[in-house]
Amino acid sequence: MRKFEINTVRKDFPLLERTIYGKRLVYFDNGATAQKPQIVIDRIQQYYSSENANIHRGVHHLSQVGTDLYEEARKTIQSFLNAKHEEEIIMTKGTTDSINLVAFGYSKLLKAGDEVLITEMEHHSNIVPWQMACEYSGATCRYIPLNGKGELDLSNIDELINSKTKILAVTHVSNSLGTINPIEMLIEKAHAVGAKVLIDGAQSLQHFKVDVQQLDADFYVFSGHKLFGPTGTGVLYGKKEALEQLPPYQGGGDMIKEVKMSGTTYNELPHKFEAGTPNIAGGIALKTAIDYFTEFDLSELEAHEKELLEYAETKLKALPGVRIIGTSENKVSVLSFVVEGAHHFDVGTLLDKQGVAVRTGHHCTQPVMDYFGINGTVRASFAFYNTKEEVDIFIGALERALNMLG
Repeated sequence: MRKFEINTVRKDFPLLERTIYGKRLVYFDNGATAQKPQIVIDRIQQYYSSENANIHRGVHHLSQVGTDLYEEARKTIQSFLNAKHEEEIIMTKGTTDSINLVAFGYSKLLKAGDEVLITEMEHHSNIVPWQMACEYSGATCRYIPLNGKGELDLSNIDELINSKTKILAVTHVSNSLGTINPIEMLIEKAHAVGAKVLIDGAQSLQHFKVDVQQLDADFYVFSGHKLFGPTGTGVLYGKKEALEQLPPYQGGGDMIKEVKMSGTTYNELPHKFEAGTPNIAGGIALKTAIDYFTEFDLSELEAHEKELLEYAETKLKALPGVRIIGTSENKVSVLSFVVEGAHHFDVGTLLDKQGVAVRTGHHCTQPVMDYFGINGTVRASFAFYNTKEEVDIFIGALERALNMLG
């Protein structure tokens, strides 16, 4: 186990040494994508410079090496999530791709009278695919509403989760509010009526430990680039029996067992859902990212981020005209806020000119913004490599921005 020492850890991430407009970069846009440690960057270069070959098909040495490395990555992800079977790990392009894979399958399984249940706080990637699935199948899409703290309003949950519910799709952590949802309870209620559950874990695994067997989720999805790995990588975990019920998402090489002009038979899991040449270098480097991340005691990282969040919240609440959006007591290190009389884009631009990178806009959660009656927020999202000193720089930059905006 590697000891967590913030100044040493920061040296692992080369981009944190950058300057922007002559100012030292303060990177608070980790909810959009995390920075990459040098070891991940080096792993990608190593693959393309000394190991590059297509996998699963070749008999030559490099192809076999690449296949072994890629399948080792699958095993690492299996262990990281505590999945029961290696073939329950499907390699995808990211969370969006993973959700679309499952939603496409359900568009073939649902029928009129069935219901899909989502929530009002979902990322668009966990709304639109289900709306499309319902449009194709004739099923109905319903949602669990929000409350004023940015939590799920569960007052009528037993009505919403009913015998018509075939799948519940819910985010583990809200990307725009930071709220951690009570997914264990929701999974239990959904399973009680025979419904399957998909959990969007894009904003969770980088903040706390997830055990898919303990959760008992049928599907769990995440993106590699938010977990300090490469972009264009992602994972769909699915219980073996749940995956076997779904039809293939795409047709092509690798996902087939036999192709004849009279018809095709499909491959076994996981290859049934992995058509074509994958992002081989990305998958291998995702293993490196997970290996790096799990060198640490994750409870130490979680405690550090919680301390950062509480420190930043206290500083932010002291500023006049600033209102935090999303005030659940159970949340990760995400701070969304609005400034009275100022547009979020203007605030973000002025922060950027001072070297502070934040996200502005609706964060692909327009229903959340509609609920709060706003058109967007400024979002500061922290990772374990961020510091209180950076929070102080951020608050100082925000004070200057507020003075300029009058």
